[in-house]
Amino acid sequence: MKKQQFILVGSGLVLLLLIYFFANTTPPAKQHVAAQGGEATPPKKIDAAVIVAAAKQKLSADRQAYVSGLENAVVRGDVKEQQIKVYYQLAGFWRDSVHYFEPYAYYTGAAAKLENSEKSLTFAARQFLNELKGTNVPAVKQWMADEAKDLFEKALALNPANDSSRIGLGSCYIFGSTAGDPQEVMMGIQKILEVARKDSTNMYAQLMLGIGGVVSGQLDKAVERLKKVVKQEPANVEAIFMLAEAYERQTDNTNAVYWYEQGKKYISNPRMVKEIDDKIKTLK
Repeated sequence: MKKQQFILVGSGLVLLLLIYFFANTTPPAKQHVAAQGGEATPPKKIDAAVIVAAAKQKLSADRQAYVSGLENAVVRGDVKEQQIKVYYQLAGFWRDSVHYFEPYAYYTGAAAKLENSEKSLTFAARQFLNELKGTNVPAVKQWMADEAKDLFEKALALNPANDSSRIGLGSCYIFGSTAGDPQEVMMGIQKILEVARKDSTNMYAQLMLGIGGVVSGQLDKAVERLKKVVKQEPANVEAIFMLAEAYERQTDNTNAVYWYEQGKKYISNPRMVKEIDDKIKTLK
């Protein structure tokens, strides 16, 4: 079998659109500890301690003292309910007071793991997954993917029949692959296929498989699945722009232009509209 070429999802314009779209539809996430462009070369591997420490350095002395006090309360607390409460307090601070996504998501996930309820685990996992789609800093992308995977796996341990969580877990492998790693991508696709084979009408599964097809270079399959999604969900912006990119990579410029035009209807940001218009001009 000829070895397939694996490519990054959302390269170029589509990556910018994903960053724009998800940054504006994920309520808590307005700033990032690591800039989206990457102000410095990130380490190969980071963990939550590094993320939180970097965020704290950006705070005023008073706010640093407040956060440290809450952190110490977690260490001292010997009752699970007390620890959960403090984790949610920390999450709320990072969300509402300074609007940093990474520590907000981390503490939301930490509280969910202690609660160990399917609802809290899947909520926390989806915070990471939604932001992961528009993140292009490799170390942060990998950290978010790992956190989301862990949360989805814990949720599936509680309810193995939850197809949405299974698709979410597979999506983490697809979006979390920082270099289009074929093994990671195919692992994600296989997890989602388990759902699609059982229920071909699951549009979330079809969307993620379509994106997986773009990543893996299986463009004919990607187009087929993404067209199915936009037929059922005409306002699915993610599917529309991924379909445009799939056609563009097939050098089918006529269809690529058509779908970029369709997607543009849902974008209000003037800069993004200009980016789309420039893309359309190059394809005509």
